[in-house]
Amino acid sequence: MNSTDLLTGLVQIYSPSQQERDAVNYLVAQMSARGFRAFVDEAGNAVGVLGEGARDVVLLGHIDTFHGYIEPRVEVGAHGCVPQLYGRGTVDAKGCLATFVSACERVGAREGVRFVVIGAVEEECATSKGARFAMTQYHPAFCVIGEPSGWDRVTLGYKGRVLLDYEISKAMTHTASTTRAAAEDAVAFWNRVAAFAAEYNRAQPRVFDQLDPSLRALNSSDDGFTDRAVMRIGFRVPIGLTIKQVEQQVAQFVDGARISFSSEEEPFRADKNNALVRAFLAAIRGAGGSPAFTLKTGTADMNIVGPAWGCPIVAYGPGDSALDHTPNEHLDLAEYERAIDVLARVLGTL
Repeated sequence: MNSTDLLTGLVQIYSPSQQERDAVNYLVAQMSARGFRAFVDEAGNAVGVLGEGARDVVLLGHIDTFHGYIEPRVEVGAHGCVPQLYGRGTVDAKGCLATFVSACERVGAREGVRFVVIGAVEEECATSKGARFAMTQYHPAFCVIGEPSGWDRVTLGYKGRVLLDYEISKAMTHTASTTRAAAEDAVAFWNRVAAFAAEYNRAQPRVFDQLDPSLRALNSSDDGFTDRAVMRIGFRVPIGLTIKQVEQQVAQFVDGARISFSSEEEPFRADKNNALVRAFLAAIRGAGGSPAFTLKTGTADMNIVGPAWGCPIVAYGPGDSALDHTPNEHLDLAEYERAIDVLARVLGTL
């Protein structure tokens, strides 16, 4: 089975978060057939180890996808000759995971080093169960996170994240009353949060350095006696702010409501002066590209393992991240092959 068949087979198995087992079993079988020592670990991750040695190079991707099934199919691209593979996970991030397996297979076992490919579960959940377990099992010399960057770019950092749940309950009043309804209290709280972020962002021209609040849900209800409103707000937190600072600030805006915070992940930015980054830059140039760095406004498993492992780390993989979670998600198969070539050059160097 070639690299395209590997990816196509993986994409054909729908595996939203917490429903990954069939895809995990498929990937374990495919890695075993390619010479890896492959198994399912205690968290449910697909793991493949190639080679033996004192140093680990961990290639941590995720095998779960955003929900919403997209019928897998290959279509010819806009230029009439480049095939595009459509399907949930082609970009985010089964294309990256298949790139890892294919590049390791191409390089083969290397003396003194173990290549450890991990297809982590629940990355698209707030739990990040797979990465949190892997964090306790390995102490790599180098790590590559499987997230789409484009074949000629390397991702160095991600914003942090925190979720806020808001709830307010109050006695019902007549609609002609001057008393503010629960839904109006919730909207007023959101407006104060948005104003705080806008004020912070005035001195931050770069999107990566800005605080991004988003209103995820807002619902109101009553039973004839009690007026109630519930709301969820997400925050993307930049370098320069901590999760605690954001929580302390927005807590000052609460007026009679209950709030709670969850899914707290600090922002993270990796160093670019190390052997791993230099290997990627050289490999991209060697494949005919002009390498560049990128910073992402979302979060990834890099936020979890990066601070814990403290090793050189980047995120890399084929695909346009603007297609993440969209109904039009697809991957240029020529770019996929170029990413395999780049990563194989990197692994050969390391």
